[in-house]
Amino acid sequence: MKVAVGLSGGVDSSVAALLMKEAGYDVTGITMSIWRKTDKAVEVKRNACYGPDEESDIEEARKICSLIDIPFHVIDCSDQYEKTVLAYFRKEYLSARTPNPCIVCNHKIKFGILPDFARESGISFDKFVTGHYANTVYDSHCSRFLLKKGKDSAKDQTYFLYRLSQEQLAGVLFPLGEMTKSEVRAKAKEYGLPVHEKEESQDFYSGDYEDLLNVKENAGDIVRSDGKVIGIHKGLWNYTPGQRRGIGIAAEEPLYVLSLDPDSNRLVVGSKSESLDSSFIVKDINWIAVEKPVSRMDVTVKTRSSQKDLPAIIELMNSGNVKVTLDKGEPGISPGQSAVFYLDDTVLGGGTIDRVGDR
Repeated sequence: MKVAVGLSGGVDSSVAALLMKEAGYDVTGITMSIWRKTDKAVEVKRNACYGPDEESDIEEARKICSLIDIPFHVIDCSDQYEKTVLAYFRKEYLSARTPNPCIVCNHKIKFGILPDFARESGISFDKFVTGHYANTVYDSHCSRFLLKKGKDSAKDQTYFLYRLSQEQLAGVLFPLGEMTKSEVRAKAKEYGLPVHEKEESQDFYSGDYEDLLNVKENAGDIVRSDGKVIGIHKGLWNYTPGQRRGIGIAAEEPLYVLSLDPDSNRLVVGSKSESLDSSFIVKDINWIAVEKPVSRMDVTVKTRSSQKDLPAIIELMNSGNVKVTLDKGEPGISPGQSAVFYLDDTVLGGGTIDRVGDR
């Protein structure tokens, strides 16, 4: 079987390629180029997917393919990344919502444009392979491909993959699904791959977000939940619900961002207890394990990738949206972010948080 491995220049995708080669597959390495050299120079502050340090990552991927002895191709996806991921990022932030560009990138670019463009360029393969910590299985009872958590719970990446379609899940392989991160690094070291100790990407962009937003300072009031003005902010895009640091207001107790009001350009802050929400509405749902769920289900949910699973009840609304009710209040639930629903280790589905509590 022929497979194409999406390489980032990091240890996970490198070991994924190595494992496929050792298993006897006909392997080709492909890397997407998303940073345009015409983009303005930025100060690199973190190891990230998008930024001017992309060139060094591509060279790392090229070296890995040479060591493993597989062909290597760079696929230019920069225009599509700009039109899809960056446009979405700007729109959401400037609408005072919290975007998740990695989820959009996975669905639209990494598992969409990249393999499509690779095939259009003449690269032939049966399956697309990545180094994500996740698993897929086919369930003959429901005739659907399921997305399941990876063995390493600390590195599980199903939160970022919940938008994948049945067609996309049918065409992918995740060879790291039954490995831990330490096992992956040990495998890379054993084989002599120079990336065995390489730092992980910490964000999607290596500079300051304002570089991408192309905005000027837009000052507005910082207010308490009762409307009392207590300070001035420089732009709502600098804040997300649940944020504590960086508000810049001295108070008797720590202040948390409660909500962002783009109509009045106000930043609403309050106490920790005020920041807790136990219900929210999710829209634009992608169901994976079912065609459509029953009207009410007990599940667990994540509203952030690093969050522990939260017990919850989901209720299907007539609109197709889902109302989520948590067992107890949780801080930092933010419109624009994703909520992913689980049944044990299986992704039931997920969508975009539209409204939170009474706000």
